[in-house]
Amino acid sequence: MKVKINDGCIACGACESVCDAVFSIEDTAVVNESAVAGNEDCVKEAAESCPVGVIEVEE
Repeated sequence: MKVKINDGCIACGACESVCDAVFSIEDTAVVNESAVAGNEDCVKEAAESCPVGVIEVEE
């Protein structure tokens, strides 16, 4: 699974609150690629919870 944060992230923290093993907030959301494996369900949930829809998940 590949996870990408597209332009437009508002750093609201929704993804981090749903899946803090994979997402962290700096100036924008950042993906910890090494943590994606094993956390696929919360990654998908975080993508669905993003209010601006910038989390791209490719399976």
